[in-house]
Amino acid sequence: MFWRLFLTYLMLVVVTIVLVGLLIAQRPEATAGELVGELTAALALIVIAAVGAAFVLARWFARPLVELHEGARKLAEGDLGHRVRVRGGAEHFELAETFNAMSARLADTFRLLEHDREQLRAILSGMVEGVIAIDERRRVVFANDRAGALLEFDPANAVGAQLATVTRLAPFHAVVDKGLAGAVAHREEFGVPGAVPRHLSVYVSRFTGHGTPGAVVVIDDTTDVRQAERARQDFVANASHELKTPLAVIKSNVEALLDGATADPEACATFLAQVAKEADRLADLIKDMLSLSRIESGALGLELRPVPLGRAITECVERNLTRAEAKTLTIVEKPPTDVPADVTAWADQDGLRQILDNLVDNAIKYTPSGGRITVRWGATADAVSFEVEDTGIGIPDADVGRVFERFYRVDKARDRAQGSTGLGLAIVKHLAQAMRGQVRVSSMLGKGTTFRVTLPRAGSA
Repeated sequence: MFWRLFLTYLMLVVVTIVLVGLLIAQRPEATAGELVGELTAALALIVIAAVGAAFVLARWFARPLVELHEGARKLAEGDLGHRVRVRGGAEHFELAETFNAMSARLADTFRLLEHDREQLRAILSGMVEGVIAIDERRRVVFANDRAGALLEFDPANAVGAQLATVTRLAPFHAVVDKGLAGAVAHREEFGVPGAVPRHLSVYVSRFTGHGTPGAVVVIDDTTDVRQAERARQDFVANASHELKTPLAVIKSNVEALLDGATADPEACATFLAQVAKEADRLADLIKDMLSLSRIESGALGLELRPVPLGRAITECVERNLTRAEAKTLTIVEKPPTDVPADVTAWADQDGLRQILDNLVDNAIKYTPSGGRITVRWGATADAVSFEVEDTGIGIPDADVGRVFERFYRVDKARDRAQGSTGLGLAIVKHLAQAMRGQVRVSSMLGKGTTFRVTLPRAGSA
C-alpha cells in the first residue's frame, strides 16, 4: 500500500515537471508574465487532478478501515466471533484475516471462561454448605442458594449489596470480623435461637490473589450433628444409669449372701430370687439396647414380604394370654367386618411380631387388674393398620409426645417396678419406620391409651 501511494504521487510530480518543461520548450518567445499565467493554469489543473486522485485513493484506502472499525466496535459490544469482509488490496485482506482470527480466538476464550464459570456456579449452587464471596468492601460478589437458605436472604438480590444489609445475624458478622482481622482462616460455631434452634459453623478465609482482595465465607448447618451428639450423650448417660441400677441390686444381694445370709434358708432364697430378677432385667435391657442399635444402623436385615395380619395378631394374643389372665385382665381381638380375613401387611415377620408383643406387653404392664385390652385391625387399598387399646392408667398430655424416646418414663419408679427397660416403644417406632410405616398414640389420663400402627399393604408397597 505504501509503494502504491508513493508511486502515484511520484508520477504526479513527474507529470507536473514534464508539463512545465513542455510549456517552456514550446513557448521560448513568451514573456515571463504569459509563461507564469500558463504555468499557473497548468498547475491548477494538475492540483485539481491530484486532489481528485487523492480523494479516490483515500476513499479506497479508508473503506476497509471503516469496516474494521465497525467490526472492532461490535466486538467490544460483546458480539464475540464477529467477522469482517473487506474489499481492497492484499494489505487490507491480511489485516481482515488477522482481525477475524483474533475475534475467533476471543470467542473461544470467552466461551471457555463462561463454561468454567457456569460449571463453578453449578458446583457451588449444588453444595450442601452455603458459600458467600465478598470483596474488600464487604460487598457480596457471589452467594449460592444454600447460603440464602441458611441465613434467610435472596441470593439473586444479594450480589453487589453490603454483607451487613444482606443478613442481620450478629453472631455471623462477629465470626466474619474475626476471620477478616486474622492472618489465617478462622472457623467458629454458634447457636441461632428461634422456634427451631439451629447450630451454624462458619469458615472465613481471606484471599488476595490477582489484585482482588476479599474473602470467602462457608456456612454449614451442624444442627443434626449437635442433636446426634446430644442424643448420644443422653443415651450413654441413660444406659449407664439403667445398667447401674440392677447391678447395684445384684451386688448388694450378693454381699448379703457373702456376709452370712446363706445360713438362713428363707433369706437366702429371697436374696437369690432378687438376684435372678435383676439379672433377667439386665439381660432384657441389654437385648433391647442391641436390638435398637441394629435397627437404627440398618444392620437388622429386615426381610419385607407379605405377612397375614390377622394370624400375626391372633398368635400375639395367644402368647400373652397367660400373663394377662394372671393380672385378671381381659384381652380380646376384634377382626374387621369389611376386610378379607387373609389381608396381608408388607412387613418383616419377626419385626411385626416384636411390635405387637411390645405394645401388648406395655398394655398389660400399665392396665390395673380387671381391665381390658383390645386389639383391632383394618385395611385400606394401600395400607393395613392395627390398634392396641387398654383401659390402663393413661399418659399425661405433657408426656404423650415423648413416650417413644429412648429410656423416657412417665413414672420412673412405677416403670422400674413393672420391669420396663424404657426401650420398648422406641423399638416399636424404629421398626415401624424401617418397614415404611408409622406409629401414633392417643391417651386420656386415668382412662386408657391406644397405640395405632400403620404399615404398607402387600401388593401396594
